[in-house]
Amino acid sequence: MEKTRLGSTELIVTRTGFGALPIQRVQMDEAVTILRRALDAGINFYDTARGYTDSEEKLGRAFSDVRENVIIATKTGATTKEGVLEHVETSLRCLRTDYIDLLQLHNPNPLPDPDDPESAYSGLVEARRKGMTRFIGITSHRLEVARTAVTSGLYESLQYPLCYLSSEEDLEVIELCRQANVGLIAMKPLCGGLLTDLRPAFAFLRQYENVIPIWGIQRMSELEQLIELDAHTSALDSELLRIIERDRKELSDQFCRCCGYCLPCPADIPIPMAARMHLLLRRMPWEPFVTDHWYEAMHKVENCTDCGQCVAKCPYGLDPWVLMKRALIEYDAFYQSHASGQPSSERK
Repeated sequence: MEKTRLGSTELIVTRTGFGALPIQRVQMDEAVTILRRALDAGINFYDTARGYTDSEEKLGRAFSDVRENVIIATKTGATTKEGVLEHVETSLRCLRTDYIDLLQLHNPNPLPDPDDPESAYSGLVEARRKGMTRFIGITSHRLEVARTAVTSGLYESLQYPLCYLSSEEDLEVIELCRQANVGLIAMKPLCGGLLTDLRPAFAFLRQYENVIPIWGIQRMSELEQLIELDAHTSALDSELLRIIERDRKELSDQFCRCCGYCLPCPADIPIPMAARMHLLLRRMPWEPFVTDHWYEAMHKVENCTDCGQCVAKCPYGLDPWVLMKRALIEYDAFYQSHASGQPSSERK
């Protein structure tokens, strides 16, 4: 597989990265099988996080005997130096290693004070000084935070959501990182599952030489498709451009990226899914959503108390209530017209 240097670091990574958030959802043995297949196919860059339940443990189980062949990035959501170092100690145990290749602050807002000796940034620097991590970086969903981090000279990498639905301002981050020689890792290249055709998504990001997409994988079939695309990379031809233009038109309105930072909801509303359910019904197989479970989950939207917590926490400045109200109306109409044809066993 084609490789490139991640910014100014010494990390030579495959331009196809493995996003290890989804392997939380599969059993240990299956996750290990998928991860080892990815490595055998040539993928050497794996991104996880302390907050991804047992994802680090699964990487540790899969790669402890071949540690020198993989590059592992993880994240800490800690907000103090002490918290960062505690998280790193836990990550090292779970990953079954004595070093992390890239340690990232997980979506801090605002950025920590680099001059505060007890800040999370000081924790990154201390972890690097002690050899617990080789390089340090940051992840963000907020454009201004990302820009400030890149131009500060304090971080060796940025992880930021990028895909062919990204705005021109978001795409400008690519050139900003190139000029600053900051490694750029693209999260959510399929926009949280709203983009259902891997071909245009892959080709769009592959045109930027300094962008390393991390593709969220939880099934062997998904991995095999990615391996095939990497082996036979297509340029953005007229067919792929038509797909991109169609999706841009359909999703030009405000939509939830499913980052999950609005959670937990005091009313137990599954906000990310509820806010984009009307889009999922049109863009994915609809049968799994026309069930008693999802009918009940969607109607939790009616329990919203307008507390404003989700609005305050959304990094994209969205009002989830507005999105959920629209989605519920469309969901109810869809449910009424399709549920009668579903076997009862599939509606529970």
